[in-house]
Amino acid sequence: MAQLQSLHVSVGILSISGGSLLLLVNDYASSPGRNLIPYTALGVLLLIIAALLAYAGIRRSLSHAQLFSTLCLTVSALWCGSGLVYILVGQGVLQPSELRASLVPGLAAFTLALLIIGSVAVLVKKAVLSVIAVGISLACAHQIAGLSAAGFGQSATAANYLLVCVVGVYFGAGRLLSTITRGKVEPPGTVLKAKAEVTAEQNRGCTDALSVGLVMNLLSASVLACPLLGVVPQLFVGHVPWLWTAGVFQLGMCVLFYRAMDTLAATFYGFTALLRFAEGYSALLSFYSIQPYSPVPFPVVFSVLFFVLALFSCQKSLLEGLYQLFFVAYSIAIAAQPQGFFQGGTQGVQAAIFVVSAGMLFVTTFNMVSKTTIPTGQGYFKALVTRMPRLTLRAHDKELHSPHLGYSKYADAEVLGHACSVLAAFAITATVGGRDPLSVLILPWVVVAGGALTLLCGSVAFARGKTFESTVFILYGVMWTVWGLTRYGGLYGQTRSFDVAVGIISFMLFNGLVTVAALFLNVAWFAYALTFQLILISFLLDAVGALPFGYDIGVTIIFGLVSFYCFLAHIFNSTFQSPQIPLGKPLIKLSGVGGGADICPHLPARKATSVHQIAEIMKNGGICGMPTDTVYVLVAACNRPDAVVKAYKVKKQAQDRPMSLWISSIKQLEPVRHLLSPLLLDFMEAAWPSSISMVIPRGPWMDTFGLGDAAKHIGTPQSIAIRNPDCSVATHLINLVGPIAVTSANPTGEADTTHHNQVYAKLGNKVDGVLCDGASPENIASTVVDCTKIETGHIGFFRVGLIPKSKVLQIFEEVQMRHRQGQTNPAFEYDLDPPNTQRERNSDESESGRGSGDTTPSTASPQQSPVLRNGS
Repeated sequence: MAQLQSLHVSVGILSISGGSLLLLVNDYASSPGRNLIPYTALGVLLLIIAALLAYAGIRRSLSHAQLFSTLCLTVSALWCGSGLVYILVGQGVLQPSELRASLVPGLAAFTLALLIIGSVAVLVKKAVLSVIAVGISLACAHQIAGLSAAGFGQSATAANYLLVCVVGVYFGAGRLLSTITRGKVEPPGTVLKAKAEVTAEQNRGCTDALSVGLVMNLLSASVLACPLLGVVPQLFVGHVPWLWTAGVFQLGMCVLFYRAMDTLAATFYGFTALLRFAEGYSALLSFYSIQPYSPVPFPVVFSVLFFVLALFSCQKSLLEGLYQLFFVAYSIAIAAQPQGFFQGGTQGVQAAIFVVSAGMLFVTTFNMVSKTTIPTGQGYFKALVTRMPRLTLRAHDKELHSPHLGYSKYADAEVLGHACSVLAAFAITATVGGRDPLSVLILPWVVVAGGALTLLCGSVAFARGKTFESTVFILYGVMWTVWGLTRYGGLYGQTRSFDVAVGIISFMLFNGLVTVAALFLNVAWFAYALTFQLILISFLLDAVGALPFGYDIGVTIIFGLVSFYCFLAHIFNSTFQSPQIPLGKPLIKLSGVGGGADICPHLPARKATSVHQIAEIMKNGGICGMPTDTVYVLVAACNRPDAVVKAYKVKKQAQDRPMSLWISSIKQLEPVRHLLSPLLLDFMEAAWPSSISMVIPRGPWMDTFGLGDAAKHIGTPQSIAIRNPDCSVATHLINLVGPIAVTSANPTGEADTTHHNQVYAKLGNKVDGVLCDGASPENIASTVVDCTKIETGHIGFFRVGLIPKSKVLQIFEEVQMRHRQGQTNPAFEYDLDPPNTQRERNSDESESGRGSGDTTPSTASPQQSPVLRNGS
């Protein structure tokens, strides 16, 4: 892991060096009338380097190297935006004379951002990062000077990039050399931070993503404030690369915040990414000489959503909540002026956001890496709530987002998903009238908010194992995208077609299934799906030219209000333990289906505390789902006969599917070792732990496990399957609980359960807990070996599963060979030779005690000692 992290550092530093080398060569060799590298080629090369930097930044972000990650992602955004501008100039979309107006707003923002990052690096004594950040910042400043006065500043720009290149090559090559030599060669000054320093940064969360998001806000504010200050004439197509680069990066930060289990920050940067795409769309319209028009309803709704988000963000820090209030003012400014981003009021608010974002960037970046922090008002929200007896805050940790149906690395995305539905719904209430559909700012709100962001929420929900939620968001995201592009993208026009109607009917059929499925979840989801069906009906009526006046606006407002209620409920319920805004109970509830309020604990199997919690449930008579080295199983403690009976009854038609007995090690058979033969015990010792189940004759020895009358449910009257699994989670649990009774975690006749999500889906609330470990490592069941006549030198196979038959025979022959040579296991020597007893073999023993397959015995010399002693 350390070598991989070192490699990511090398990739990041060397990518910065490569980009610096490219730009310094171009600046040194170019003259005012001639460029060494054509604009298109320069832009493509910068995009490639920006992609490498983004990869290194994200990988190091996941490793909690936060200042380095912030630097990599900031420089990546700088070269991505400028590279796109160069490509537009090279392809003739922009004239060379427009290069200054295109580049200056973005370069100004990154000059300040990198200077702040470099200053923080100096304060925390990170020399390499400070030199790189300040060097690129000065290079951007000199590039602005060079664009303002021809021939001025190019050499200074190149000199700064030369410094960055030299430092970067030394440090990057040093880290790469250390990685190649496995730490044997480490040039001075290239050693990575100590582990204690990394741990300190890990405790600060995903603040590098927060810093990068603030840089993107700084970039957008710079682009929109420059026309107001007279730095550039107006917002035009040359600014689109900067604005959309900011939007793409903020979407990336949104995903990183979901990984960091920070729903509020993820929602905020989802909102700001939407603004960036809308700003870029407005600037793009100028290329087609279209004057954009901003309808009133949408920005007002956006300001309400921003206000609610800012209010709840105060629980993180008062400073963050106050910062988000500036975007409330920004949304109101957009609503107040029909030309939106092109008018002075909107641009003035962005100028204020530029100043505030710069201050927030310094505070956030400094607190991210410094042992001493600048106060941001943390704890005030909690102190206020604690004075209100009726409100109880929810503990904000990763367990808050432990999914009902399993374990994942992402937080819930329902807050952003429902907010996007609100935005898209109220956006389409705006009327186009006689205007060009492209000129009315509806398309970005519908396609980006209802489409792209909703699809992102669906992807996050899918990663969390939330099948229904992911299906809804993905389906609705596709519908908003298709309808937005068709109706407001100029593709629909004044015509109505049967083809469009057929497509909408297809969506209605799918959403009908979603609506039916929502009956099993809760009232809120049912209302959400049903009202969207009403919107689809309005789309259909519009397509066939039969839309009643006002119907579409009415149903859209209803859907928007339902979505807003869901948004408010999810953000409120994720903040407060009590009270809760009700989402309603399932309208229909069947056995094993539906619910959400009473779902049993689903705990990550990777945590020892989770295993202990499941063990306590089992000790108290509960039955639980558990991962193994093969498929998921349902388990009960043998010393709780009531639990064994309960597990047996959970299996439908389980009379012909007896349970099996599992142990954590052969030492758990110590109390009954005098009842078992040395050959069988040595075979167990050699074969376990593994995916091998052994069918042995049952006898009085089973009484020692405390099964009582429940013993009849384990095995058959003649035999029993016993196993020691090759799974650390399973063996740890058995160590805590004792031997367990096991059956497959699915109703009889159904396929094996291969994911923790399926345990509850198949068995419902009959399960008291589930240990979650994702997909099963194998979809093949264990190998079931017939050991009822092992002392005759023969073993058979009821089923050949994960362990090959040849491997089992090889183990058995090696054990037999040792016995012929008198090398028995000293821990299981017998004082007396037991008498022979007759055995019967079960012909259908399996993972749960029964199975089918080849019972052909091995051909080994018989040893004339029985498997079991007489119980008397």
